Amino acid sequence: MPHQSPVTSHQSPRTDLRCALREAIAQLEREHVSAAPFTAEVLLMHTLGRDRAWIYAHPEHELDTAAREQFFSLVARRASGVPAQHLTGHQEFWGLEFEVTPDALIPRPETEHVIEVALDRLGVSPDSASSPIRQKEFRIADVGTGSGCIAIALAYELPAAQIVATDISPAALEVARRNAARHTASRIEFIECNLLAALLHESRSYDLIASNPPYIARRDAATLAREVREHEPQAALFGGETGVELYAPLIAQAAKLLKPGGTLVLELGYDSAEHVSQLLEIREWTDVKVTNDLAGIPRVASAKRLTSI
Repeated sequence: MPHQSPVTSHQSPRTDLRCALREAIAQLEREHVSAAPFTAEVLLMHTLGRDRAWIYAHPEHELDTAAREQFFSLVARRASGVPAQHLTGHQEFWGLEFEVTPDALIPRPETEHVIEVALDRLGVSPDSASSPIRQKEFRIADVGTGSGCIAIALAYELPAAQIVATDISPAALEVARRNAARHTASRIEFIECNLLAALLHESRSYDLIASNPPYIARRDAATLAREVREHEPQAALFGGETGVELYAPLIAQAAKLLKPGGTLVLELGYDSAEHVSQLLEIREWTDVKVTNDLAGIPRVASAKRLTSI
């Protein structure tokens, strides 16, 4: 009888999708990661290049060694505080996919209210894709563009608009340029400057100026979620010691650049609605409005520049 060597194996154990998700969720929950089940699903979809429907239709599909190692490496990094968007490299905003890196603020769903208010103030109905006003050659500025999400969403909705997007960070502007190229938003001009400073000496005037400015108070840094505090750009987060310091210079610059009757739309930080409203209750502005988000929190301030001052 021929001699048989004992069988040895150094292969990692195989894991089906159901078990992988269960293990990942438990690991994330141990580190108090919010929305652990959703996060685990997103990381698994990213690993496999599959959608959620496929994953739940194939719970017994086995992860091979490489996929298992990749997936649990992502889970471990998320458990350590790295945002899921930095792991997958993208985030959806206004139905569009945006590249995300640590160089620019991750687009938030709340910022979509800026787009809604801006379109409403311009007289554009979200339910009327064929409205002639969508083809108007609006001049628009997006201040502190970051990933470019506001400028690109407005370019998507207003295909004839001419848009300028500013940011103090050259690295963020590179991310925004790549996102604009992804969505063929060639009518956006990207300019490196603080707020609107580079535009003040030009002869151009604008129909709309929109911004999601930095508005978190530095004194509140310790209260931020770890993934925000440690992994997102501080210049895009903090608006001074109290969080409202940038609103006054931004509003003053906007008053100089908007056409008479032009619109200013600003995302609001926590508990800043009263302060911003007071800044707009001066002679350059009229029709001041504060719009709440779906949770009833004041989210967007908007106003019209007076037609005569």
